[in-house]
This record gives sequence, C-alpha cells and structure tokens, in this order.
Amino acid sequence: MRRRLAPAALLLPFALLLTACGGNSSASTGTGTDGKGSLTLNVGDQKGGSEAILRAAGELKNLDYKIKWSTFTSGPPLLEAVNAKAVDIGGVGNTPPVFAAGAGSKITVVAAFHGTSKGDAILVPNDSKLSRPQDLRGKSVAVAQGSSANYQLVASLKAAGLSLSDVKVKYLQPADALAAFTSGKVDAWAVWDPYTSQILQAKQGRVLTTGDGVTNGLTFQVAAPSALQDKKKAAAIKDYLERLRRATAWVYGHQEEWAKVWAKDTGLPYEVALASVRRTNATRISVAVDKPLIASEQQIADAFTDLKLIPKKVDFADFVDTRYNGRLPASTTPARASEG
Repeated sequence: MRRRLAPAALLLPFALLLTACGGNSSASTGTGTDGKGSLTLNVGDQKGGSEAILRAAGELKNLDYKIKWSTFTSGPPLLEAVNAKAVDIGGVGNTPPVFAAGAGSKITVVAAFHGTSKGDAILVPNDSKLSRPQDLRGKSVAVAQGSSANYQLVASLKAAGLSLSDVKVKYLQPADALAAFTSGKVDAWAVWDPYTSQILQAKQGRVLTTGDGVTNGLTFQVAAPSALQDKKKAAAIKDYLERLRRATAWVYGHQEEWAKVWAKDTGLPYEVALASVRRTNATRISVAVDKPLIASEQQIADAFTDLKLIPKKVDFADFVDTRYNGRLPASTTPARASEG
C-alpha cells in the first residue's frame, strides 16, 4: 500500500516546516515580536495565518504595543494556551472553540471571518479506488482531533449517509497525518488549506469531497477572558482585530503578492501558497459574531455532544463577546468568490 512519493524537493520544505511546528506538541517557540511600547499582546497563530496576512498587508507597522507570536499546529492546542493565559488571542477554525467550551475552558470568541469551505477536504491518494464519500465505510481516515477538519469529516460522512463509527478514525496532528498519508498508512486524510493545496500541487492525492455546502466556512479569533478584562489589552485587541480585518480584505486584491510573501516566510512552494490563497484565504470576509453564527456553532456543538465526543451540552452563546462587532455584515453574508 505504499504510495509513490512526489519529488523530494517539493515536499521537503513543507515537511520541515511541519516538524518545526512541533508535531504533536502544542506550539513552536515564539516567531518574533513586533511593535513597541510596554504592553505585549501574546498572539497564537497557525502556519500561514494572521501574522503572514498582517505582515504582507503592511499592517504590523506603527504598533504602539508589542505582539509576541507563537505558532501552533492546529486550533485545539492553541486554545489550550488561551485557557492557560499563555496566549491572549489567536485564530482557529469553526470547531476548536466548541471542544474547548465543552471542556470548560476559559475562552471567548471575539471576531469571525466567513469564507468558502473548498479548502477543507477529505483527500485520498491518486491511485485510491475510493471515488465518493460513501466509499469511506470501513476505511481509515486521519484527522486532527477537535479541529475544523474533525467536524468537516463528521458532516461529510452524514451527508453521505454514514457516521463517524462507520470509519476507522486516526487522530493525528498534521505532521503525523502527512507522513501517514504519503506512506499509505491511512486511506484518507481530512484536512484544511494549505495542507490541501500542498497535496494537490505535489500530485500526491486528489479530493474525495470538500466541506463546501456542509460546513459553515467560519474561522474565529478567540481571546482569553482575562485579557478582555484588562483595559489596555482589550484596547490592543480592538486595534489588532481592526488591522486583521483590513489585512484580510487586502488579500482579495493582492493574491499573488501575498502568496509570494507567504511562500518566503513558510518555505511553501509559491504554487502551493497561491493555490491556497485562491481556494481559501481570498474568499474570507469579516462578519459579525451574531445570533445566526451562534446558532450555526451550536449545531456543531450538539453534533459532537450526540457523538459523546464532548462530555456535556454546550451553550455556545456563553462563550462569545460581541463588543468588537461594530458595523460588520451579518454572518450569513455569502463569501465572495476568489479570483483566478
């Protein structure tokens, strides 16, 4: 069952980057500090996330507070750091806050972005005999537990008339999942961009199905309640979110420019970075943390409660703060299509 590997020159930078992100560990060391002043905002990030967008858009200039960055492999360990007050705010997908809330973690959703879910995919090797989601019955699927891909897998299986118990779930963080997928140790991999783009560009696999139409396409900025209770940090978070919203909007009209910066910063091949930008990142818009959003996330929480993967019922409304909504559009606003 061993799969033909793509050229080492293409995969090596990405594999090294995943290793640097810590594998199953929670985070890499801080990637640097931006800004000046006596106040430091500790920001949790994922590879190619907030820091990359802000830096490319020029939104890290003239900061009157410092930002100390820490990079995490996925949303769940990032939120563990938020709960532990090691991180003041960080970006995650639509599912980690639900698991964190179910665990009784001290987290607060303060901002949201809506985009397509085409980058959230279930991938299979090129020579796989699987041709539709229904074929996953009895097969092994790698996924990061508690990640957005975890719910995308649940929702995709449900849409195909299957349940999580119909597949052999292998809970692996991206670094280990990549190794398992490329060596043929799992039949499929549920993951998000830029991992999706990496596999497709390297011709190591193909898309069996995506989350488009079955998941809500939301990503969040999640803060520590203790940081929100600190007036100075709350003000810094407000400024940070405004910068992030401008940077996210900037990406839509500067896709190639941002992809070049992102590729240089991460070690990803430019073609992979650009594909991820076009498929996923350039579709995102800032939306309000409103009642429809809360209801959508409540559905995710209820799904995992029913599966007994969350120990108790979660009232997602208890884990949001709407103070930074401003005049943002409703969360039900359709995501824009990317260029190219």
